[in-house]
Amino acid sequence: MNIRSLNRGDGVLIGAAVVLFIASFLDISGCDAAPEICAKIPTTNSWELSYLGWGSYFVGLAGAALVIASRALPEPRKVAGLELGQVGTAFTVAAAWTLLMWIFEAENAGAGLVLGLIAALVLAGAAVAGPLVPALKAPLVGAPKPQTPQPYGMQPGQPGQPGVPGGYGYPGAQHPQYGGPQDPSQGAGQPFGAQAAAPQPQAPQQPEPQAAAPAPQPAGDFAPFWFAVPVARPLYAEDGSQAPIAELAPGTWYLAVEQRGAALVAQTQDGRRGVLQDTTGIQRG
Repeated sequence: MNIRSLNRGDGVLIGAAVVLFIASFLDISGCDAAPEICAKIPTTNSWELSYLGWGSYFVGLAGAALVIASRALPEPRKVAGLELGQVGTAFTVAAAWTLLMWIFEAENAGAGLVLGLIAALVLAGAAVAGPLVPALKAPLVGAPKPQTPQPYGMQPGQPGQPGVPGGYGYPGAQHPQYGGPQDPSQGAGQPFGAQAAAPQPQAPQQPEPQAAAPAPQPAGDFAPFWFAVPVARPLYAEDGSQAPIAELAPGTWYLAVEQRGAALVAQTQDGRRGVLQDTTGIQRG
């Protein structure tokens, strides 16, 4: 049974069924005489009158169970060509009608009949109007919120993970884009523990001939960072072979430990390292 398939109308059904079950054990007849006289009159509940208990209260409870089961089961079931929900709705209407007749014919209806009739009317109304009224069709239990994936080895709230002050991915911090230019004034490319030096005025230099190709970015300017891939991508061995050693899945954070041109050397959760050749669209932490 899928509890998340139930709606608010089903919640009203369940509540009314509980009240109907309680009412079946209460007195079906009242007493207007003196208290000492009423104390001598034996009390009677619906189950002591089998045609009332089984013919009205039990029918209503069975109808509620059939309606709930029809909406909770993954596939609809049928009985004599009718769905369980339709049969259960007919049972709840029949229970409400018989209890109404009992109220009309009773000379002094007790709490069991009055409360039972109210519960049966609510039961039948919820069974009939549940699939029709938008307010009753709202989900009874909301869908769970997706959890933010945590980097491997990180605990929630630990510095050094995305969204935590002082760590990678904190919204208030300035992070250079992957593959973009580094700003020396922000401390990029400095050794660990060194302070970024203030820019010093330089003397004019003579123009130099333009190089044929820009020099590659030194490996020392690379800093490990967490990243996630938008789609599943293979991770190849570091020896240059084209045999994938792992597959990076979306929604999981991986650690980039080295840059090789346009490719990245990534480390998986189990400690394996490989080359991610396609780095387009990755989300940096």
